[in-house]
Amino acid sequence: MAAEPIHAGGRARGLWLAAACLSLATAVHAAGPQDPAALQAHAERFLKTQTGGLPGKVTIQVKPPRTTLSACSALDAFQPAGSRSIGKTTVGVRCLAPAPWTVYLPAQVRVIGRYAVTRQPLAANHVLTAADIVLREGDLGSLPADVITDADTMLGYRAVSGLAAGAPLRSALLRPPLAVQQGQATRLVLNGPGFSVQSEGQALANAGRGDRVRVKTRSGQVISGVAHDGQQVVVAF
Repeated sequence: MAAEPIHAGGRARGLWLAAACLSLATAVHAAGPQDPAALQAHAERFLKTQTGGLPGKVTIQVKPPRTTLSACSALDAFQPAGSRSIGKTTVGVRCLAPAPWTVYLPAQVRVIGRYAVTRQPLAANHVLTAADIVLREGDLGSLPADVITDADTMLGYRAVSGLAAGAPLRSALLRPPLAVQQGQATRLVLNGPGFSVQSEGQALANAGRGDRVRVKTRSGQVISGVAHDGQQVVVAF
């Protein structure tokens, strides 16, 4: 007679386990896979935020994932280190809950805007004027990241090397205006622990802001410092 209660208890546990498994299967089925369109939309919104301050018309295309992912209730988009915000790029999307995963989506961000090009060939060390620059419209994402979009900020800069006509102006190809000119009277600022002394000298070379330059002092000594605007050279001790 004692065996029947055990049998009834075992049958109850079996029914409970079956119900639990059915409930789990139903929940998994209800969750289903992650909607690829939702992933694309999330990545596109992220890129719109990243490119919100750029000049020009922005269009964004994000490709769907190649794999099936479990449904996610908390998505977080990011860009891998070294990725550009425009041009051909990559957007990472990670799931924070309920089950973590990460996927990388290829994207194309086109920014149609104006950028500066040379109007005519320029020689090395040529000082840029408004007559040297013309604006052209195109996809900034297909150009180098340092292409100049505000030509007025580059007036007075010098060409590092010769440039052909129609060449996009890039910050890497230009040097700041001369802060110190060779042969001109130069103010020396000598800085050290607890002191700052000013003197005069003569620059032995041209130098842009932040360049190192040698200066001959009144006593004939030659010292090296960093060029600053206004024919000033700072020497740190």
